[in-house]
Amino acid sequence: MMKHILIIALLAFCAHAKAEWFEVVGYGGIVDGDTSSARQMAVKDAITQALIFSGATVSSVQTVADGVLEQDELKIKTHGQIQHVNLINEQQQGEQYSVTLHLDIIPQQAQCLESKFNKQITVTQSQLTHPDQARLGQIFDIPKASSQRLFNTLNERNLGVKMIPYIDRKLDIRAFFAQQFEYNANLIDTLSRSSNSQYVLLSQITDISQGRRMNNDYAFWESEAYMRNFKIDFALFDSQTNDQVWSQHYSVQGIWPHKKTQIVNVNSEEFWRTDYGQKIQTIYNKVSQDLNTAVSCLKTTGKILMIDSDRVVINLGQSHGLEAGQVLSILHRSNLTAANGMQFSHHIQTIEQVVVEQVNAQSAIARNLSDRPLSNIQLNDVIKVVVKEPESFSLK
Repeated sequence: MMKHILIIALLAFCAHAKAEWFEVVGYGGIVDGDTSSARQMAVKDAITQALIFSGATVSSVQTVADGVLEQDELKIKTHGQIQHVNLINEQQQGEQYSVTLHLDIIPQQAQCLESKFNKQITVTQSQLTHPDQARLGQIFDIPKASSQRLFNTLNERNLGVKMIPYIDRKLDIRAFFAQQFEYNANLIDTLSRSSNSQYVLLSQITDISQGRRMNNDYAFWESEAYMRNFKIDFALFDSQTNDQVWSQHYSVQGIWPHKKTQIVNVNSEEFWRTDYGQKIQTIYNKVSQDLNTAVSCLKTTGKILMIDSDRVVINLGQSHGLEAGQVLSILHRSNLTAANGMQFSHHIQTIEQVVVEQVNAQSAIARNLSDRPLSNIQLNDVIKVVVKEPESFSLK
């Protein structure tokens, strides 16, 4: 039987606006056989994804489903109104619960026009700032395993960000999280070029220490269980400017059920089904929402890969949302170098514009829009998508 989910605390209904349908899959992890909580988590996840994809900014929403699901953990400041939601499918696969929702959303003009272009982000391997804390359980592989989990979480969500994995290599990124910001911008440029991504996501795990013991010290026959911390910092950099465009700190505690002498495999599903693993997963679910909100209205830029007379090849394509006929402007790259060798991004706007003729998955060919030849255009010059506001007319 078709079930309906009522959404309240959203914007007022606008009868004359045209609604758009979104189909979204939400996921929730099953802990200790609690499928009800997993179903609630999956529904909330799907609704949040749809609202973000339609241009919403997430802070809180209250939802009710058939009088059963009732939460007030998210507030949504939405640029589109949900008219109604249909739950068309739900299933359990192992320790994961998924729901498929159809949402009828009425968009509003407040949605930024840049959000229709996808942002490609390189996900790098996290750094463990205190490796000695990994001795409990011998989880020295937690940086790579958790980064893989983060990539999977971001990749499976139908959002305006496209993730590129770069998690097999350890990186020294301490300078990127230092207050002085005296980091090596060449690392960002190298990662960007190898993955064809405009943005690079760095992270460091700052605390996986053991917390308080859960069971009674006198009940020696009980299995050991401790609280364990998980704290992680994120920083997102734009490779075109080398600027940090987003940063966030997350912190949770989860139950660590293993004995102190037990070696734990952090790459196993058994680890991610524990309370500790599920708590880390809640962080990555939140990162997927926060990251999409942070980049959705940022400008999409690329660079010139090849110049052939009045045509250029650029590193933007279908995966970025580029289409034939779109107009691009060209900016000269002229970086400034400080006395300490640190480079600062400097772009000079030109009058040159090109129109997209052919679009491939990761590249496109664009033709000069002007009758005059392209002048002083160089390889690696910046290409910026020209986003025009829709024209409005009034008749009197």
